[in-house]
Amino acid sequence: MSEMENLGIVQAGHPTLASTSEPFNLPGEIDEAARIISLLGAKLEEVRKTGPFAKGMGIAAPQIGILRAAALIDTSDAGLIVLLNPRLTAASPESNDRYEGCLSFFDVRGLVPRPLAITVKYEDLSGAVALGSFTEATARLVCHEIDHLNGMVYTARMQPGVMPIPVEEYKQEGKPWTY
Repeated sequence: MSEMENLGIVQAGHPTLASTSEPFNLPGEIDEAARIISLLGAKLEEVRKTGPFAKGMGIAAPQIGILRAAALIDTSDAGLIVLLNPRLTAASPESNDRYEGCLSFFDVRGLVPRPLAITVKYEDLSGAVALGSFTEATARLVCHEIDHLNGMVYTARMQPGVMPIPVEEYKQEGKPWTY
């Protein structure tokens, strides 16, 4: 059993990771949304104890077995980002390829193309709609978590013929992410 599996993180191949999350009806489901955000926050705290995450990290509800549209992203520059019912509304044509990891694929890293800038429409607990603009590494993290909510994992975004590499080979090589 892997370290993340021991922490209750759903692992690659589990059907939850290939399923679309159900949106919240806010503010009517405020208690349920708050409960799930709290669970995600607690899980991030557990994961943080396993080692440093220099490039930031995120977690989506499907990764803890809950098919609801909620995700948390923790970055060094933007702090904690709470996304409820997020939807990508714009993406820059400029992109780059960087290695990504995932709590559900903890032992490998994969080279994934992502846009350098995105705009995301999402809600807060009261149901108020917000637009967030994210760039570079934060945009990459947000895209990664939104993909989870849409039943997609990062390996599906990799270019044909490109395979994940073991984390022992990766060693944070490649081009650095910037915040």
